[in-house]
Amino acid sequence: MSIFQYTFMQNAIFVSIFISILCPCIGIFLVLRRYSMIGDTLSHASLAGITIGLLTNQNPILGAFIFTSICGALIEFLRGYFKKHTDLILTIVLSLSVGTAITIISSGKLRANADTFMFGSILTVTRFDMAMVLILSIVSVLTLVFLYHQMLYIAYDEEAAKVAGVKVKRINYVFSILVASAIAVSIRIVGVLVLSSMIALPVATALQLEKGFKLTLIFSVVFSFIDIMLGLFISYYLNVAPGGFTALISVAVLILVILGKKIYFALRSFGGSYK
Repeated sequence: MSIFQYTFMQNAIFVSIFISILCPCIGIFLVLRRYSMIGDTLSHASLAGITIGLLTNQNPILGAFIFTSICGALIEFLRGYFKKHTDLILTIVLSLSVGTAITIISSGKLRANADTFMFGSILTVTRFDMAMVLILSIVSVLTLVFLYHQMLYIAYDEEAAKVAGVKVKRINYVFSILVASAIAVSIRIVGVLVLSSMIALPVATALQLEKGFKLTLIFSVVFSFIDIMLGLFISYYLNVAPGGFTALISVAVLILVILGKKIYFALRSFGGSYK
């Protein structure tokens, strides 16, 4: 029997496709702004949202999206008070979110297990989750398209964008919600602990090709799709958590691209000297 005939696998593939598109679209702006650690902080913050959702008998993905959006807005708010100390801001938000998650988990009041959200699972994706993923992804991509030029300007030079009249603060708040959306979409499959790898690593791989912004974005999506699909299918046959294995695939693809790049330039240099 083909694995494609299993409903849970169909659901997982559906969600994975949207993850492979949305995460690098968000990640490329985070990487260009040197904010990749914010993605890591917010992915850990999502665990608190998950536990709050489980505690209140609400959908955990919705809980993760709401709480992560609040934490993203909090990071942007605190930037006004710690302009030269971004690491302190991340520590504050991480302490708040992880403290909340641990307190709720250790209280023994959760009626569901939060472990599947930490490591990722292809068995737990429900129809409601798919609907949430579809809505969040469509809204996020449309927002990115609408704010594309302003966000690109901010990514390369935030101060110049302010001078040019771009509403930087407002767009930063919107962007923090987009990051929360990407994280909420990815939780079920990838898991909290390695979620940031899907935001940053495909972009890091695409950057090795040294193309322009648009081509880098396209290649980021391509590498993201390869990473997630390989991670999903191979983890199924190995019977391991897809999140961790997808992260390993992402690192392996990055290393292969770096090695391929070195070999290419070495061969070209050798060919040039031979002539």
